[in-house]
Amino acid sequence: MVEIDKPGGRGVRILGVPTVADRIAQTVVAMVLEPLVEPVFPPDSYGYRPRRSALDAVAACRERCWKTDWVIDFDIRGFFDNLDHDLVLKAVAHHTDQWWVLLYVERWLKVPLQRPDGSLQVRDRGSPQRSAVSPVLSNLFMHYAFDAWMAREHPGVQFERYCDDVVVRCRNEAQAHRMREAIAGRLGDCGGLELHPQKTRIVLPGQEQAWLGRAHLVHVPGDGFRARKLRTRRGDFFFGFSPAVSSKAAKQIQVQIRRWRLHLRSETTLEELARELNPVVRGWTNYFGLLHPPRLLSSLNRINDYLVWWLVRKYKRFKRKRARAREALSRHARRFPGLFAHWKLVKP
Repeated sequence: MVEIDKPGGRGVRILGVPTVADRIAQTVVAMVLEPLVEPVFPPDSYGYRPRRSALDAVAACRERCWKTDWVIDFDIRGFFDNLDHDLVLKAVAHHTDQWWVLLYVERWLKVPLQRPDGSLQVRDRGSPQRSAVSPVLSNLFMHYAFDAWMAREHPGVQFERYCDDVVVRCRNEAQAHRMREAIAGRLGDCGGLELHPQKTRIVLPGQEQAWLGRAHLVHVPGDGFRARKLRTRRGDFFFGFSPAVSSKAAKQIQVQIRRWRLHLRSETTLEELARELNPVVRGWTNYFGLLHPPRLLSSLNRINDYLVWWLVRKYKRFKRKRARAREALSRHARRFPGLFAHWKLVKP
């Protein structure tokens, strides 16, 4: 086992590191189970599923925020650490009678974890994170603990779920409080699971400072979802509830840009810098750029600032002439618009 710190000093996350043989076997079991359980999963489950991503959850979340007034945003405290083994095995047995699948799943769930000092930690509940079979087991558990229960007991209530991070739609505040209590009771019946007190809130999305969609659901923590000034295709402006890169994620992008120290790389060419930066920057633009591009532009423009500084340090004719260096970089961007990945969104 390996312990890693959670962001913000919120404790540690325990990761199970299987042997190579176990990882191969877990992958085989996951490949066997996935086709059996995928057909029963509802369309509002997005985490760890083929051809589904966090951006799909964001899109559904955004559309429904314009239609529903009240929202429950909740997280399960220590979800992976507190999965009931018997309930997981019961769910697996419901979909397959292959004895070797059940045998291996039970063995992986109950095997002791070896600590860094060599001692063994006996477990009676929980599933180690980062194992190849853990995603399908967690989704299967949440399907019967939450998805199927919602369809049976509250068929008119919509939700978006990304593993154990869930957004539930309610018509009014009273219904939101009733649903929160009902969900807490249901999770308690499923192996004593609990709502996380700091990560569970009832919010009104129409409020400017509404808090919705945390890291696992939308991967844009903090103020990722809020009222923003948007523009229609005809050029008209309106205020709507929309996701974007959060202040925290934008700051992390800027920190990474500073770490590149582009202005000190005078020995490299512009093309070499582009080849090095583009894979990372393309990931930022492909993900955060699909949410609300204007929020990303200021962070990406920092790359252009460093490239201007790079020109000033590399070529004597631009010394103390930053304006001329920026004009030269702009001409180069017009001539080679695809050289840097971020130039599709922000020109120098």
